[in-house]
Amino acid sequence: MTDPERTSPIHAVHEAAGASFTDFAGWQMPVRYSSDLAEHHAVRSAAGIFDISHMAEIQVAGADAADFLDHALAGKLSAIELFQAKYSLLLNEAGGIIDDLVVYRNGEEEFLVVANAGNREAAFTALTERAAGFEQLAVVDRSDEIALIAVQGPAARAVLEATAGLVVLDELPSLDDVKYYRATGASFAGGTVFIGRTGYTGEDGFELYVDVADAVELWEALLEAGAPLGLVPAGLASRDTLRLEAGMPLYGHELGPDMLPVQAGLGRVVALAKHGDFVGRAAVEQGPAADAPVLVALVSEGRRAGRAGYAVLAGDDTVGVVTSGALSPTLGHPIAMAYVHPDHAEPGIVLDIDVRGTRIPATVTKLPFYSREK
Repeated sequence: MTDPERTSPIHAVHEAAGASFTDFAGWQMPVRYSSDLAEHHAVRSAAGIFDISHMAEIQVAGADAADFLDHALAGKLSAIELFQAKYSLLLNEAGGIIDDLVVYRNGEEEFLVVANAGNREAAFTALTERAAGFEQLAVVDRSDEIALIAVQGPAARAVLEATAGLVVLDELPSLDDVKYYRATGASFAGGTVFIGRTGYTGEDGFELYVDVADAVELWEALLEAGAPLGLVPAGLASRDTLRLEAGMPLYGHELGPDMLPVQAGLGRVVALAKHGDFVGRAAVEQGPAADAPVLVALVSEGRRAGRAGYAVLAGDDTVGVVTSGALSPTLGHPIAMAYVHPDHAEPGIVLDIDVRGTRIPATVTKLPFYSREK
């Protein structure tokens, strides 16, 4: 018997708005409302609102919390300040990536670990197992209590500031003072909302963690405030092209348990200089084999884009495989990320992508494909 598909606490609102849905890690989530292109361009030019309540939230609290996370994850989480966030990796003993995470410090002895929906169980299990030996520690899966809404785009801050009932708490930084990968808190509908200036689109934006009971009211308040500013509801299809343009990896495509962080260009995320051991350290220090594939960016001309699973060729040899690809809505030409043999990874090298039997020239370049003006 298979588990029933899960739905967001905002699901009925999406249905009423005419959203199309797709299965994502066992959840029925909005894939689009109007068109992928319209939603993508709205985020780049004004703002989009995403329901990402399928993400997992794991609370780590107690006097041992900081030391525990330094052991359990590849980054030095004990160094982050109150209301600061950090991108990190959960590795296995072989140095492979179980999940990529965002970790917030929301108390002196309390952290919020945000995991991908498909890795909720794997991440919680790994953290729970690694908690052995840390006596003053509690690891709690709070995913079912929290809804997560993202507002992304150049108008994102203006949308939040115009939202009726959303008031930043007096003792905390204003939205204008919250820098990238920092957070604050607000009151709404008698409860509180934890707000991080984070996102997965390459644009300025915020992610709002709210009690599931208040999720619909917050979603509707944000939409009402944002409509005059160009805010539109956006689905996972546009989120995927936005993150691809920004060069952000997706678990199951660019990241997985058989890839070391350095192969994915994430060697900087691993804090080898921190004192003490962490799970996967020995394998990371040893590094990958000399011929292990590395992640590269590819750009092409024309309109035909390589997609995940398409072969990457050099002459008569297959030297890699595309992990993500699309015709970039912002740039107007095909882009892709791919794992290729390190001999073919230097920027400027021209390879071919096998697009359904046709060889499409693709030039290795540097990530990201797109960077917003700051």
